[in-house]
Amino acid sequence: MEDHKIVQRNIALQREWYGEPLGDRVRRLVVAFDVSQAYLAEVLGISAPMLSQVMSGRRAKIGNPVVLARLIMLERKVLTPEVAAGSAAAIRAALEDVRAARPTVSRDSLPVGVVPDEQTVFAALREIAEEESLLDAADRLDTDFPAIADLLRRAGKVT
Repeated sequence: MEDHKIVQRNIALQREWYGEPLGDRVRRLVVAFDVSQAYLAEVLGISAPMLSQVMSGRRAKIGNPVVLARLIMLERKVLTPEVAAGSAAAIRAALEDVRAARPTVSRDSLPVGVVPDEQTVFAALREIAEEESLLDAADRLDTDFPAIADLLRRAGKVT
């Protein structure tokens, strides 16, 4: 199989397994945490070349479930108010927490293919922040991350 076809197949598999290409997920984390791809790889516990291969589609999956768990942990930490607001101290602390984490992984702790509905996401956001804080965070993120800002605004509207 040609390299291009292998990459396309792997990216399609990533969409199926992870909901979207891993390159998209990793790039969002690089931007959100303002770190290099190599540093993010270190935090996740994977080599920089391996992360690059997964991002480019030359590899289809993250073979180590602990690395995947750390990736998910970082994605969740992006939504904490301090990190979302861009606090350098909060960003450093989040990265160090994930780097030091030794998550246990079982088939019950990482549901595959389960995407929470918006109301579940909104409820989770409302548990960690007040309506006003969600709306303030949305205003701060609007220019650089309009999709996240929209999500926070909708979560901040109590119905």
